[in-house]
Amino acid sequence: MSQELRSQKQYGALALLPLIIFLVLYIGVGLYFTAIGAKDPFSRLPRHVAIFIAIVIAWVCYDRKTSVAKKIKIFTENAGSSGIAELGLILLLAGGFASAASAMGGQEAMVNMGLSVIPPSLLIPGIFVMSAFVATSLGTSTGTQAAFIPIGVAVAQSADLNVAAAAAAVIAGAYFGDNLSIISDTTIAATTGVGAKMKDKFRANFLIALPAAVITFIIYAIVGGTGHIDKDLSYNFIDLLPYLFVLAAAILGMNVMLVLISGILLTGVIGVARGNIGIFEWTTKIGEGMEGTFMIFLIAFLISGLVALIRYYGGIDWIIETMKKRAKGPKSAEYAMSFLSGFLSAALVHNVVAIIISAPIAKEIGQMYKIAPKRMASLLDIFAASALMVLPHDSGMLMAEQFGHVTYLEVLKYSFYPIILVICTIISIHVGMFRKKETI
Repeated sequence: MSQELRSQKQYGALALLPLIIFLVLYIGVGLYFTAIGAKDPFSRLPRHVAIFIAIVIAWVCYDRKTSVAKKIKIFTENAGSSGIAELGLILLLAGGFASAASAMGGQEAMVNMGLSVIPPSLLIPGIFVMSAFVATSLGTSTGTQAAFIPIGVAVAQSADLNVAAAAAAVIAGAYFGDNLSIISDTTIAATTGVGAKMKDKFRANFLIALPAAVITFIIYAIVGGTGHIDKDLSYNFIDLLPYLFVLAAAILGMNVMLVLISGILLTGVIGVARGNIGIFEWTTKIGEGMEGTFMIFLIAFLISGLVALIRYYGGIDWIIETMKKRAKGPKSAEYAMSFLSGFLSAALVHNVVAIIISAPIAKEIGQMYKIAPKRMASLLDIFAASALMVLPHDSGMLMAEQFGHVTYLEVLKYSFYPIILVICTIISIHVGMFRKKETI
């Protein structure tokens, strides 16, 4: 949709009402069913259903002189834009790769390889590093936590170490790696949303997240204690090759779709050749992985169309004008887009959706203040992840409570990384990291 195309009646802040209704419906219903102890409370009103209710309101309750058919066309033109199509393709390939690589034994090999090189004196910080490496390779914080929290907790229990610290280390490492992974859905959403290159976003994130990770490692080394591992850690290095290839090829700048297609083919060649998986089991797992990421694509499709309608009615212009009045320059603009992403991530308990909503707003503000796309993508991703790491009902915390039999507050006590990461990011905003080179 051309940015010049606007409704004759500009609604200002009122144009944001459909988005607010979506948030209130989804969060409100979820919290209600949580309060009464229902199972899977946030699935009672699925996220995509709540979004569609908001879309229908945007179609029928605004600018009644304009036909609904025209509003639907505005929605579909933006929801089906090339950027969203690209996002969908990458998500499908990333899901297919992750599922196929796990099925052929790569995920177990990755975990065992990491645990086999961790010195007993550094088990807790080693778990943090291993979780980070696995998440960077897998491209999923949730998948890493699901694979690694039971192991990390079991290792801590058998080695007589602090279980809450081990769980917190897994969660921290999972989000650190997910932030840096080029096949992560958050990275894909952030880079395509603001028009950044994945390798540039990786480097921008790395320069902020690495100091935070080093400080976190040192703290865990001090408070972690010494233990031992009794688990069988045998693995075959060949099973690691798909992950190592994808990581290296992406950093070297190979097209991400070609990287993922090549990685998927490599999982099949290695898995079938070693007898770990049959060819049709392999194709089935690819399909299951694609199905797993399709819902994210659907949400991105719906949100993009809704944001286009909000822009048509003047809502995005109102946000930008409001921020312009408050913003004194690039520094305050970076703060604004960062906290917007963090707030939405905490509200929705979903960093990908938060980034999808925030990205078009951040892009317009960023262009106004000449903020580099890689910088925008990095800030959106960091703050969206940091918010989730401290939520009591995020998947990582719930798994820590389930497998470690520890409370939320016990895990939070050792959740050093999100706090340090936010501090490092705020320092980078304050000193103008990346700003001078990009705005000359």
